[in-house]
Amino acid sequence: MSADAAPAFDFDVVSARDISRHFGRRRALSHVTTEFRAGEIVGLFGPNGAGKSTLLGILSSLVRPSAGEVRYGDRTAATLGDALRARIGVLGHDLFLYGDLTARENLAFFGRLYGLTHLQDRVAQALHAARLEERADDRVAGFSRGLRQRLALERALLHGPRLILLDEPFTGLDDESCALLVDRLTGLRRSGAAIVMATHDFESADGLIDRGLCLTNGRAMALAAGAAGQGTLRERYRAAAGGRA
Repeated sequence: MSADAAPAFDFDVVSARDISRHFGRRRALSHVTTEFRAGEIVGLFGPNGAGKSTLLGILSSLVRPSAGEVRYGDRTAATLGDALRARIGVLGHDLFLYGDLTARENLAFFGRLYGLTHLQDRVAQALHAARLEERADDRVAGFSRGLRQRLALERALLHGPRLILLDEPFTGLDDESCALLVDRLTGLRRSGAAIVMATHDFESADGLIDRGLCLTNGRAMALAAGAAGQGTLRERYRAAAGGRA
């Protein structure tokens, strides 16, 4: 089925149920239970090695938990296969862009992998969203990290995913690009996407996320809500993480 057609499968809630993940003797995640809902942005915070990327990998179905399960609506990844992957967009540390191709060619290549119809229009919309129309026919090898980051985000969104997983999406972005990203994510939330974002950029995330999770030693706890008088996001994270910034 084309990604432009009505999806064969959809969901409003992603539920992680008692998730653990071990790599040999190292415990990356331990008994994590939480939910992610359509129309919200959830921030994942924690020191390096806390399990943020592992949790994103499990939610994407690319990493299998050692114990527990993730349910997408009332289904699991094992029962869904390609139907699930068609509803997930991932932006990780590896941007999955080809330097010898232009920005337009990169998007068209991935659009064909997704099976998109009206591909030329979809690519044009993605270039506009990334503010890359003037660089559309330039090779990506000549792009700055920030420009590649913007292009890679649109590559991850090209097929209209329900669940969007972002690992350090503000990396390499200047102030203008950060503002564009915040606007883009806000619009995706309004459209009904469920967005899970791991980041160390507290300033950019503050006021953007609907709620936050602090991961420490493989365990997850909810950050205090950002009500008046409860401090900045960084301060609330420090309180949850025992003073770590």
